[in-house]
Order: sequence, then structure tokens, then C-alpha cells
Amino acid sequence: MTTETWVLAQREITHWRQQPAGVLINWLFTVLIALMFGGLFGGAIGDNYFDYLMPGMFALAMFFGVESTMTAVSQDVAKGVTDRFRSLPINSASVVLGRCVADLMNSVVGLAVLVAAAAALGWRWHNGIGPALAAFGLLLLLRFALLWVGILLGLVLKGSESVAIVQILVWPVSFLSGLFVDPATMPDWLGAIAAWNPLSATASAVRELFGNPGTPVSDHALLLAIAWPVVLTAIFLPLSARRYRRLSD
Repeated sequence: MTTETWVLAQREITHWRQQPAGVLINWLFTVLIALMFGGLFGGAIGDNYFDYLMPGMFALAMFFGVESTMTAVSQDVAKGVTDRFRSLPINSASVVLGRCVADLMNSVVGLAVLVAAAAALGWRWHNGIGPALAAFGLLLLLRFALLWVGILLGLVLKGSESVAIVQILVWPVSFLSGLFVDPATMPDWLGAIAAWNPLSATASAVRELFGNPGTPVSDHALLLAIAWPVVLTAIFLPLSARRYRRLSD
């Protein structure tokens, strides 16, 4: 199964080489957003806003991966590619795992591009390499959990209109969080919702590990940053596997 998984992952990597423009745009899009928010709001919020913003942008980059995974899976289903894979004498799990490996590799490169851009603009971590690696591990753990959300959506949704609706809904989820501003500055009811957003937990824990400014959304932000991805994976992985098995129903 390992060989089959890697072969299917290489299929996606080949697509990146053949169509590099789309991949580059995805990698640079969060850099553009960071520049926009840092430039537009940095002066109004304070000198430390960029250091507060960047961990949130790292978490946002992981969340944006839902769109790319969902779109790729949906296109494969619509074009009959998934059905052809299912008809081959290969382990069915390798098809999904191949997608996971390729999308995680994509996210690693995208995160590296964003971190390099942030460093060029003056962002730094302050707690040493160990906590920094733990922070990057939490970000990739979130991405792994969101992979299964994207796979399920791609298997369930039909038509480009449905995909576009989900892509639009990504933005309210992103803003209703602690990625851009502290939930404590929001109205109480809104701040409570934002604090329980899984993105807020990861962003808060990552800020703590990097030594960047920001009030934790919880006294147990690190624990929540692990618990939320585990819960999401426990819910969406079996749902994705079940939907994949019943794809022809």
C-alpha cells in the first residue's frame, strides 16, 4: 500500500509541475493577505500587531487548504478519475492516503513560503528552536485534520456552484476567530464563539510557543490545539472513508 500511496501522491506532484501557476498563487495568497492586514491595521492596532498576526496567518494557511483539497477531490469525482481508481486492483485506502500525502506536502511548502516572507518582513520566534518546531507540528496537525474535512466535502458536493458556496463560507469562519484580533476585544457573545473556534486554539497555542504577543483564548490553549484536530479527525476520517466506499450509490 505504501508504494501505491506514493505513486498516487506523485500524480498530484506532476500536476503541480504541469500547472505551476495555480500552485504558486495558492502559496502566495496568504502572503498577500498578511501584507494587507499588517499594512492596513498594524498602525491602528499597535507596533506588535504583525507579531500577533503572523501565527494567525500560519493557521489560516492551514485552513485555506480545505478549499484546495475539496476542489481537487470534487474534480476527480466529476471527471470519473476516482471511479477509475476504485476499479483498479489497488488498496482503496491508498487513493485517499495519496491525496493526504500530496496535500500535506503542498501545505508544508506553502507554510515555508509564508514563514520566509514573514521573516523577511521582521517576524521572529523568541523561544528557541524546540518550541518553534512544536508550533509547526501543531499547524500541520490542524492541516491533517482539515484534510478529512476537505475530502468529505469534495466527495459529497456536486457541481461548481456548491464548491463556490463552501469557498465563500471559509471567510466568515476565518474572521470569527482569534486569527486577526483578540476575541477579548469583541462583544462577549461573539468573543465566546471566536474563542471556541478550533483555529483560535491553534493560533493561540502557536503564539505561545513562538513567544509572540497575544492573550491565550484559554488556560489550556495547547491542549485544545491538540484536542480539536483529534476530534475533527475522529469525526471526518470515518465519514470520508464511508462516503468513498459508497461513492457509486
